[in-house]
Amino acid sequence: MNVAFVLMVVCAAVFAAVNGQADAVGMAALNGAKSAVELVLSLAGSIIFFLGLTSVVEAGGGLALMARAIRPLMVRLFPQVPHDHPAMGAMIMNLAANALGLGNAATPFGLKAMAELSKIAPREDEASDAMCLFLAINTSGLALLPTGIIALRAGLGSEDPAAILPTTLLATGASTLAGVTAAIVLRRMPWFASRPPEPSTEQSASSKGLGNPQVQEPRIQSEDSWLPLLMIVAVMIALVVCVHLFGSRASAWILPGLITAMVLFGAIRGVKVYEAFLKGAKEGLDLALSIIPYLVAILGVVSMLRASGAVNAMVNSIGRVFTAIGFPAEVLPLAILRPLTGSGAFAVTAELTKTHGADSAIGLIATTMNGSTETTFYVLAVYFGSVGITRARYAVAAGLSADIVGAVASVLAVQWLLL
Repeated sequence: MNVAFVLMVVCAAVFAAVNGQADAVGMAALNGAKSAVELVLSLAGSIIFFLGLTSVVEAGGGLALMARAIRPLMVRLFPQVPHDHPAMGAMIMNLAANALGLGNAATPFGLKAMAELSKIAPREDEASDAMCLFLAINTSGLALLPTGIIALRAGLGSEDPAAILPTTLLATGASTLAGVTAAIVLRRMPWFASRPPEPSTEQSASSKGLGNPQVQEPRIQSEDSWLPLLMIVAVMIALVVCVHLFGSRASAWILPGLITAMVLFGAIRGVKVYEAFLKGAKEGLDLALSIIPYLVAILGVVSMLRASGAVNAMVNSIGRVFTAIGFPAEVLPLAILRPLTGSGAFAVTAELTKTHGADSAIGLIATTMNGSTETTFYVLAVYFGSVGITRARYAVAAGLSADIVGAVASVLAVQWLLL
């Protein structure tokens, strides 16, 4: 992100010099920074409210229930990881937390999963197949409750903030499927092949009773059931179909239905709903304040780029190509930035949504895109860096495949369901 930030500033300066817009660019930087602070203040209430609701679900054991639902799928996706190994439990909890929009809870589980996977990896410095597939799923951004993006839309005056829930489900589903498929295909290619295992690692794995960590079959527990996962999938499909058939009459009920369901879930599970809500709300306030520096940085330089004419030049130069395939050139900067930085992508999403309108085609596509993929390079750097992985093999390619499919699917989903 350091390189990207410097390049954007230099690019704005160059275009300002060419177009004679030095004064406008300077003022744009200050106005962009001012707009960032105003934006955070307008979003703070929505962010605090939704994090309060998320805290209620978490306190009610929603994370554990989601983990139990996806377990049957996970033990089959990762046959090289024993079902009772700590790595499996950490991966399941990580993906369950991401699916529920609990990003703060997902990261510790992800780091724990990488640490445990490294113990059964053939080589200490090289990503195993299990690591690459786990990262592919993680960076695809599988999310069933994009509460942060719904809060953003609500804060920017959308008449139907939750309208992007079904489009996000379609896009994130396509992204995850693409990431998993890419990981499975790429690991069979010779140039991504794993190097021979280190003797010490192989011996260590054998001494732990793990055998060959690349071929061991999972031992499925008898209590594993596909029913909870199938029920979740059925509900998601029904939601998408309802929005497609009934449009705004159905999507208008998503937000009140979601709020009611989250509160009732906590109440039924014996949670002190009000106290849990306040705990999450306090975390929401901290989050709202913490994103101010990132928004100031990104909105400042984006405003400079717009005032200098650089954005218009990029849109005009490539707009015809992307318009021809139905991809709005206005959201291309977001598609490029999304794999690099979550905060930067959020800032660009907010800027696009505010400029074009929360319920405009661009606003709908931008918010769907932001909620359906993850920050690939950030996740790879943090997770692999935590265990000293220097050879990522096909993890980057699989993650970027998910990003590309997620971006295209976002456009198609919005066009199909909402326009």
